[in-house]
Amino acid sequence: MTVFELTNATIVRDGRPVFQQFNWTVREGEAWAVVGPTGSGKTTLAEALLGRHSLHGGALAWPLFDRLRAAGRRADYASQVIGHVTFKEDSRLFSYAGRYYQQRFEFADSDSDTPLSLDRFLRTGTHAPEARRAALHERLGIAGLVDQPFMTLSNGQTRRARLARALLAEPELLVLDDPFIGLDAAARADFAALLGELVRDGKRVVLICRADTVPAWVTNVLELPRQPTPPAPPPEGRGGNARDASSDAPEASGLRRSCSPPFREGPGVGSAPIELRDVTVTHAGHTILDRVSWTVRAGERWAVLGPNGSGKSTLLSLLCGDHPQAYANDVNLFGRRRGSGETIWDVKRNVGLLSPEFHLYFTEPLTAARTVATGFFDALADRPTTPEQGARIRELLAAFGIAHLADRTFKQLSTGEQRLVLLARALVKRPPLVILDEPFQGMDADATTHCREWLDRELGADQTLLFVTHEPSELPRSVSQTLRLARGRVV
Repeated sequence: MTVFELTNATIVRDGRPVFQQFNWTVREGEAWAVVGPTGSGKTTLAEALLGRHSLHGGALAWPLFDRLRAAGRRADYASQVIGHVTFKEDSRLFSYAGRYYQQRFEFADSDSDTPLSLDRFLRTGTHAPEARRAALHERLGIAGLVDQPFMTLSNGQTRRARLARALLAEPELLVLDDPFIGLDAAARADFAALLGELVRDGKRVVLICRADTVPAWVTNVLELPRQPTPPAPPPEGRGGNARDASSDAPEASGLRRSCSPPFREGPGVGSAPIELRDVTVTHAGHTILDRVSWTVRAGERWAVLGPNGSGKSTLLSLLCGDHPQAYANDVNLFGRRRGSGETIWDVKRNVGLLSPEFHLYFTEPLTAARTVATGFFDALADRPTTPEQGARIRELLAAFGIAHLADRTFKQLSTGEQRLVLLARALVKRPPLVILDEPFQGMDADATTHCREWLDRELGADQTLLFVTHEPSELPRSVSQTLRLARGRVV
């Protein structure tokens, strides 16, 4: 029996056709994975099933809904029976719009607000028995977090919480958009096994993921082709017949190294970028970092590794000037101790950051090019740029193969395309300290390889790199040192 069927469908997103004459039928007993390169339309296809993109031709039929209604179940629209877990979810329950990145750490010490707890997030709109609820919390590793503010969870913890909430709602069809992103190896394996059990028990599942992460229980794979790349727009101020932004890219033989000098500003730039001595961070009686000591010298390349909840995000927040407990610890950045009179902007002007959390809180209505430009100013507001800065923006967009996206609004891009834009933003000012926290999330294998090789080739000898990942294969070859955390301690 058919679950749903797309017939000769034309799906348009933001005025641009993503699929034309598209056909796809999913039947009972099948477990599907949807794979494809960055920007191929995987998320758009999932959203079309939920009715978020109208068809401009063809049809979407839901025989499943007819059977549910005949059995007395409410099935008037898709969201009543489909559980959709996505990378970035805004809802009436919780929205990142109107919030700011540092707020997630400030909540940790604030008694004046009553933020949304994980327990309330999981209970709102779900009515599972307590025994099932407790078992699922334990299985997904969030049982000890239920009293914690939802906003303070790490990237991996947030994803597991969203997965738990979707499962507690007991949907008829579960659509999971890259559910393994942000999970450590053990959590990925455990969650894949859990989904396999659900499939064997009759749960309908459509999984959007990378081709190399398709679980063994998947019965059918839909492989989407790469979308054609339109020409890049002409650079600003050059007229319609001027060469486009891609002409600023290096020749096919390889990316050229920019002749522009690296960014240097402020006192202490020549000092060791990071010196931590017995740093301890606590929240609500829990120790997040436990007596961490760590020295990083200019030009070093470090991998920062550890399972979900090991303290990596908190550690990085101290280095970026975002965590208020930095002032209560011996934290020295570029030769100056935090709390010695420097501002947060003195710290940030020397740091280029990309992290899953920063991605979630980036909600500004800017184009891709203007999003990259915000990296010059360490702020999310759009500001005028110089011709030299404009050239640097075009250089990076071309280097990462996204020059054609320059004038597209950031929110219109796929998750992988957004991550490429934010990677360019982190690098645009050539900061002395580059912090990349799972930078390749949402990217396909080709984009990951390309960006990794770019980092090896293009980072300056005096630029320091901290690279956080759950996939050792993603590490640039130039990374030669490792800091590994477990339960807040250096191991």
